Amino acid sequence: MPLVEEPILTMRDQICDAIRGEIIAGKLTQNQPIREQTFASRFGVSRNSVRDAFLQLSQEGILVYSPNRGVRVSSAPNKKDSDLFRRLRIELEIHCIERSFQHWVDEDDRKIMQLLETLKLACKQKDLKKITETDLAMHRFWVRKASAEFESIWLSITIRMMIAYSKLEDYMQCFKEHEAIVEAISKRDLFAVKKAIKQNIK
Repeated sequence: MPLVEEPILTMRDQICDAIRGEIIAGKLTQNQPIREQTFASRFGVSRNSVRDAFLQLSQEGILVYSPNRGVRVSSAPNKKDSDLFRRLRIELEIHCIERSFQHWVDEDDRKIMQLLETLKLACKQKDLKKITETDLAMHRFWVRKASAEFESIWLSITIRMMIAYSKLEDYMQCFKEHEAIVEAISKRDLFAVKKAIKQNIK
């Protein structure tokens, strides 16, 4: 059962999410070549369907087409670009949370609390794959709550930042940072939200 209800995804979106997930989990690393046939076989679809997904991810900057080299995962952003992505992501998430407050309901609080509990367990178990997946799901939830259009922009920025995702030194610190965000959201305290988001997104 999914952590929260997900919208129905097209095959292209399913393949895109699978590739994003493998980048986050460290299964696909920067500059690593990927093959259309691999994903076509996994999903039982034509290579044309996979090609559509690769095109979408290349437009997001996550994949790169190179003449005579095929498709590969992008390189990690340099420091200047990374700093820009961080600022953009912070501003976008704060804007989305503020916007989502207009139609935030108790059920939304329940869903993010469920995600927070999943994150807590993953941090206690030092399960990096589960931590990164749940981390992404939490942030994606409040972005999607504001706008599906913002979600696509946010995904492009966030996955690029995660290409060079490194191991956490303090797993429970990750939980505490998200706990602060969730607490601020539950109180509809935008000032506290801004502070917690800035402390979490590095």
